[in-house]
Amino acid sequence: MPYADADGVKLYYEEAGSGTSIVFVHEFATDHRGWEPQMRYFARRYRCVAFNARGYPPSDVPEDPEAYSQQIATDDIAHVMRHLGLEKAHIVGLSMGGNATLQFGLDHAEMALSLVVAGGGYGSIAENTEQFRADARGMAERYETEGARAVAAVYAQSASRVQFRDKDPRGWAQFREILENHDARGAALTMRGVQARRPSFWEFEDRLRRLTVPLLVVSGDEDDWCLDASLYLKRTAPSAALWVLPKTGHTINLEEADAFNRGLQDFFDTVEAGRWISRDLDVLGKSAFFSGEE
Repeated sequence: MPYADADGVKLYYEEAGSGTSIVFVHEFATDHRGWEPQMRYFARRYRCVAFNARGYPPSDVPEDPEAYSQQIATDDIAHVMRHLGLEKAHIVGLSMGGNATLQFGLDHAEMALSLVVAGGGYGSIAENTEQFRADARGMAERYETEGARAVAAVYAQSASRVQFRDKDPRGWAQFREILENHDARGAALTMRGVQARRPSFWEFEDRLRRLTVPLLVVSGDEDDWCLDASLYLKRTAPSAALWVLPKTGHTINLEEADAFNRGLQDFFDTVEAGRWISRDLDVLGKSAFFSGEE
């Protein structure tokens, strides 16, 4: 099996295709297999890489709780890229992977051709941060006491996943199977170390205002816990655009795979043509009619 070394932790990866590189960073509920529709589509024109985060076998599952954090998850993307000799890549992340992707663009901007942050920012809004962190710690406890299959029975049918279930029962069943087979110890450590402790998007405000890497923010319109955070990114980062998919929940890339692939392809084409234009943030809050007067 192919592995990248991340300071002594082995990270399993798969790759396909050739050309400009895309690195896919998975969400908590899946692993590299959650990007299969994107790997198959984009490998026709790109070199595509998907890897398992630490805590997700066949990647290593370190026992030290301090081996898990948002910063470590961010740096692991760079470890995989360096192992594969990728100087630059489009970085695409969903949910937990979207948060890491955003921070990667801030910490390792020189390695990013572009950033796609899909379903990111859950827990970032001040009024629900503590609830999110408490829920993450509670989920960790349930993994430890009940196991992955019992947790999946609840989590796969949560408020932002039922859209996928109702649209595509067969695809949702495959998603649930991956969730059922999570390593319970790795999932608990990830929930406590990465999810429950990750910074809010608002903590990055000053750095986001200076971000120049092209950024596409993607959200489902029924993913209530991510919509406000996605809008915040659009209004704060001058390089950001916001794309909201109608009647869509959290598992965007699987729930609406065709639309997601086409949207990303258009984004990549625009970036590679040098036509992704940053917004003039000085116009925010000014008159829609008269702000152009000198």
